[in-house]
Amino acid sequence: MKTNLVTPAGWNTLDRELKYLWKEKRPQVTRAVSEAAALGDRSENAEYKEGKRELRSIDRRLRFLMKRLDELQIVHYAPSQEGKVYFGAYVDLENEDGQQATYRIVGPDEIDVENQHITVDSPMARALIGKQIDDEVIVETPSGIKVWYVNKISYVRQ
Repeated sequence: MKTNLVTPAGWNTLDRELKYLWKEKRPQVTRAVSEAAALGDRSENAEYKEGKRELRSIDRRLRFLMKRLDELQIVHYAPSQEGKVYFGAYVDLENEDGQQATYRIVGPDEIDVENQHITVDSPMARALIGKQIDDEVIVETPSGIKVWYVNKISYVRQ
C-alpha cells in the first residue's frame, strides 16, 4: 500500500496535470475524434480508432488523478524539523568509501530517479527518518548492508 503523503510541490504538479488533461488535452482529442468520425466509415478510420484509444487513456489518467488527489495529505515544512531528517528533506550522505549522494524524501507519486527523489517507503528513506547530522545510517540492500553518514540536512533546494 502506498503512503498518501505528498509535498506541496508534488501536489501542485499532479493538480496541474489534472487541469491540463481536463481543460486542454481532452477537448483537443475529442474535437479530433469528432472530425475523424465525420469522415465516414469508422471501421477503417485509423484516426478515429487512435483518437478513441487516446481518449480512453486520458479518461483513465483523469480518474486516477481525481481519486489520488482526494487521498493525498500535503505535508508542509515546519521549523521544528530543522536538524533532523523528515519528509521533504534533502539529505547529503557519504559512505565509508567516500562516495557521496544527495536524496530528497518524497511521496510515492513524486519519485524522480534523475533528481534523486526517493519515496518515504524505501529502505533508505526509512533508515534516514529521524537522523541528525553525523549520524550513522545502516541500510539493508539486496547486495548487503550499507553504512552511510549524514553530512547535511536541508528543506530547501540548494
